[in-house]
Amino acid sequence: GPTPYPCTLGHEIVGTAVRVGTQARPGIKVGDRVGVGPQGYTCRQSTCAPCSSGHENYCPRRVATYGDKYVDGSSSHGGFADFCRHDSGSVFNIPERLGSQSAAVMLCAGATVFEPLVEVGVEGKRVGVVGLGGLGHLGVLFARALGARTVVGFSRSEGKREDALRLGIDVYVATEKKEGWAEKNAASLDVIICTVSGEGMPLNEYLGLLTPRGRFCQVGIPEKPLPQLNAMELVLNGTCIGFNDSASPANIRRMLSLAAEKGIEAWTETRRMEDVARVVKDMAEGKARYRFVLEN
Repeated sequence: GPTPYPCTLGHEIVGTAVRVGTQARPGIKVGDRVGVGPQGYTCRQSTCAPCSSGHENYCPRRVATYGDKYVDGSSSHGGFADFCRHDSGSVFNIPERLGSQSAAVMLCAGATVFEPLVEVGVEGKRVGVVGLGGLGHLGVLFARALGARTVVGFSRSEGKREDALRLGIDVYVATEKKEGWAEKNAASLDVIICTVSGEGMPLNEYLGLLTPRGRFCQVGIPEKPLPQLNAMELVLNGTCIGFNDSASPANIRRMLSLAAEKGIEAWTETRRMEDVARVVKDMAEGKARYRFVLEN
């Protein structure tokens, strides 16, 4: 929908707690390094099925970190600022051993790929990651950390092969340059994390890479309808297609702890907050390797 101006963007935020309310959740104190992802508020009521079952990210009363309205009518504002105020239930303590730049991008991009990986359970499984950008490179890192047996990366061109191998990918497939790639890799994967969403994406070919009862997790948000599906092939293979909105608070905490424990660092480039207009343009031109971080 239309943007509600005035609007302060930014929903991958890390900073220092400078004020803590008297009714804030336990565990946050002034001086702590904390972060906020895309959910700025959830109701956390016992009568709310998602909240009471640990899936607060699907709370029907949730408020986005920016560009949304709280129940009292006030506006939510994000982190492209010197200060921001957020509900303590949506604030996460950042582990000491995890860098702020990495933690920031994990709070949305990382959480979005981590949630399906842990919900499906990838230990000992063969995992494919489609698209090796801001989300995809984190998908590779977390699939490895969670014990995937094999990680296969899919990208349109050969341009990211070297980076993919450095990330820990076992097999790299350039779909626009390699004829017969879908047939060669048919029924070879148990789980696919798809971070791309173009209307021209070879969706049915990707689905054909799954073993029977395989899981296809679409985490890239499409601006246009996805390609038409061949439903009968999905039925005959027992394929499951799933989606998720970021991650539950429990999984975000688990992700941050795992990253600190395993020394996982996102691939980021730090820029000055005052250069945000230039950074947005560079991002649109695909220059990020693989996530820009704004610092003030």
